Amino acid sequence: MVKNRKYLFLSVFLCGMTVLAVEFTASRMLQTVYGTSNIVWANVIGLTLLFLTMGYFIGGWLADRYPRPLLFYGLITAAGFSSIFFLLLTSLILRTTTLTLTQFNAGAIIGSFAGVFMAIAVPVTLLGCISPFAIRLGVPDVEHAGRISGRIYAISTWGSLLGTYLPVLWIIPVAGSRITAVIFGAVLLVVGLIGIWQEAESVRPKAAAAVACLLLIPFVVAWTPGGIKQTPGQVFETESPYNYIEVIKNRSCYYLFLNEGAAIHSFYCDDGSLPPQTSVYRTLTIAPLFAHPEDFQNHPVQNVAIVGLGAGTIAKLMTRVYGEMRFDGIELDPKIVDVGRKYFDMNEPELNVHVGDGRYKLNKLAGGYDVVVIDAYKPPYIPWHLTTVEYFEEVKSKLNESGSIAINVYRPGRDRRLVNAMVATLMRVFPSIYTIDARGDNTIIVATVKPTRHENVQQNFDALVTDDTEIIPSAMEVFHAGLKPLEPSDVIFTDQVAPVEPLIDSMVLRQLRL
Repeated sequence: MVKNRKYLFLSVFLCGMTVLAVEFTASRMLQTVYGTSNIVWANVIGLTLLFLTMGYFIGGWLADRYPRPLLFYGLITAAGFSSIFFLLLTSLILRTTTLTLTQFNAGAIIGSFAGVFMAIAVPVTLLGCISPFAIRLGVPDVEHAGRISGRIYAISTWGSLLGTYLPVLWIIPVAGSRITAVIFGAVLLVVGLIGIWQEAESVRPKAAAAVACLLLIPFVVAWTPGGIKQTPGQVFETESPYNYIEVIKNRSCYYLFLNEGAAIHSFYCDDGSLPPQTSVYRTLTIAPLFAHPEDFQNHPVQNVAIVGLGAGTIAKLMTRVYGEMRFDGIELDPKIVDVGRKYFDMNEPELNVHVGDGRYKLNKLAGGYDVVVIDAYKPPYIPWHLTTVEYFEEVKSKLNESGSIAINVYRPGRDRRLVNAMVATLMRVFPSIYTIDARGDNTIIVATVKPTRHENVQQNFDALVTDDTEIIPSAMEVFHAGLKPLEPSDVIFTDQVAPVEPLIDSMVLRQLRL
């Protein structure tokens, strides 16, 4: 029996908190290289459950064989030590080998599996030992077994609830993932050391635990400082509740990368140049040209909504092509907005920034848009609630009678399953749909409120009065080369059933097998 049952319950609470904190900290470290795809999260969640299961078996066996409070608190101390050591080691490896890992074939599956295994195998297994061991120490007799075990699992779950929100919403964005690992590991070290000092009869176990903690200090000092990535040309990086954010400068241009850095999410060049890898953004600017020629001439583009504003690239390009206009830009991550204003000159007086979810915020706006641009996905995933019939009906209600919608959609190579499903879904709402393959793994889908023809694009381009001589001409080249016939699939995305993630998962796996 333990000397202090209340302290036993407190230990269980803090261990439950740390299990989830370790899981989320490991996932945040991995997303800088492998992103936040379902495959990566499956590895994180699956291995966490596996190691907890192992811990439950081991903890139950140890508790029956060696029901000693000193061993219990020794396990907590070891969990704290290992969580700091292995999370920092994982971060160090990811930081120093980022470029190699991102070029490794099948990295999102095999690489993230190895990273998760390294980061959490030991600490999560040790933490899994705590609850069964605590039940063994906390139950005075069989008559109280149900009540005490229920209380211990409830306390552990309460701790896990705190461990779910605290690191994600506060500690990681403020202090970073490595400091988060040190904080939660240190909590376990303190809990374990206090428990050992309470239960130990001799000085030897107390001294051994203290020395073990001191041995961790050099690793913390050596591995905690420094940036998250060591990308050439990096001028800024940070972590938010939603993303790892990185700004890279190459010559006169700034590029915004998120998480694993698989795609450019915004760009800005001091000299106004257009880098060759920005075909997607240029192609999105031709959405107004799909209108009827008379509508295009009589109703110039004046009001645009952008779902997935990023650092404001689309607004800048459309202003260069069509002149001054009003924008409502919706961006989920407030830190991206701050980065846009600091590095990407996102300070246009007619750009109204709305921070929040793309669907919720758009429904709150007045509407009357000439164009709604949707570019709100983390490659390769599109948020499923921005792909459904019901959502597109909501978007249509915000467009004027000659308006259009332009969407950036993932298309790896010749695999058009997501594109075709999006086309089939949009056909339930809009009369005319067009697909344009941009350079890279992207297809731009344009849909119009009125029935239109693709010939309208060239007619409106010929009549367009603009000072731009670079954006629209290059976008027109992509349009003529990339316009594809429609091949709607049998899959229709709705709010009730939208298998977006499984479809993209299968596309990613097929691409990795090629």
